[in-house]
Amino acid sequence: MGIELNFEGKIAMVTGASSGLGARFAKVLAQGGAQVVLASRRTERLKELRAEIEAEGGAAHVVSLDVTDYASIKAAIAHAETEAGPIDILVNNSGVSTTQRLIDVTPDDYAYVMDTNQRGAFFVAQEAAKRMIARAKGDPKKQHRIINIASVAGLRVLPQIGIYCVSKAAVVHMTKSMAVEWGRYNINVNAICPGYISTEINAEHFQSEQGKALVNMLPRKRVGEPQDLDGLLLLLASDEAHFINGAIMTADDGMSAS
Repeated sequence: MGIELNFEGKIAMVTGASSGLGARFAKVLAQGGAQVVLASRRTERLKELRAEIEAEGGAAHVVSLDVTDYASIKAAIAHAETEAGPIDILVNNSGVSTTQRLIDVTPDDYAYVMDTNQRGAFFVAQEAAKRMIARAKGDPKKQHRIINIASVAGLRVLPQIGIYCVSKAAVVHMTKSMAVEWGRYNINVNAICPGYISTEINAEHFQSEQGKALVNMLPRKRVGEPQDLDGLLLLLASDEAHFINGAIMTADDGMSAS
């Protein structure tokens, strides 16, 4: 018995879609048939991504979003639903980091990471969920999905990125809280915790001596590629995942198990 995941007729919003994992998530959902709302501050990059998606036969919309600005969050989600339609799937992906010892973290460093990774993620999910809940009250069978992008750093402490670890641990617990409270409205909230994934932002680092030393410490001495998250993303976004709620799912090549 085969299962075919089909996102025709679905609206998926991806935050932090201008590069890296966010761009990949958007492409994959568009290839699956979803109309994708691309959201970030860098709208010129989003327009380039929209052109790529449309050239491959997909459908995409561009929305300006600053997750550190509550008014921007509300405006972006309203714009998304006006432009594309009610959001069925939210991929809550925006994230930033700093590299430093905890003793060197300043209040500005702390706010920079936490305002995007935790506070921003919370209020994006909240604003989307308000609309999802309103629709669910009119149609109890309607299914919605929220996928929070956390990190293996939210499950174990990694050196030099302590505040990032704190922020992603908060996203992990936030995911569970949302799943418990919103599950009754058929909103399934789950988290993906990637390990080290090579993207345009960090690929050069993994080729450095420090980066190679880090890779050599990993269970299979390799880092992942963005496409290694495709299957997990598609599963959690699908209607077939109706019994998966509050799950914290790692895709780290065994890193958190070692």
